[in-house]
Amino acid sequence: MTSDTRPVEPPPSRDEGPRSAPPFVGQVVSGAVLIVLLGLHMVAQHFIVPSGLRFYDDVIEWLSNPVMVAIEVAFLVFVTYHALVGVRAILFDFGFGKRTERLITNLLWVVGIVTVVYGVALLAAILNAA
Repeated sequence: MTSDTRPVEPPPSRDEGPRSAPPFVGQVVSGAVLIVLLGLHMVAQHFIVPSGLRFYDDVIEWLSNPVMVAIEVAFLVFVTYHALVGVRAILFDFGFGKRTERLITNLLWVVGIVTVVYGVALLAAILNAA
């Protein structure tokens, strides 16, 4: 018998593991949630409305229900997260270093937070103007 003389590599450290697994799982979960929220949005906004489209007064009446506001805000949050994690995955495919990947991740978090804050502020402005 011959002995194996290959050097034994140490187990991977926490930094060398799959860096994109948690965001990928989040994207899968957000995708499943989006299917439900998109279905609710499409039915509520287009299928049960006689004309097929809600007009401004209809939207204001619809958004007077806090449950509907919560659904629309959740839709905004999940769409934003899902889209930006997808952009992150595409950018990471270019093979940047860890520091650049952290910069991209942080930048996308800022973009996502700004997007959601803007969307919620716009929704609040619409509701306050009514």
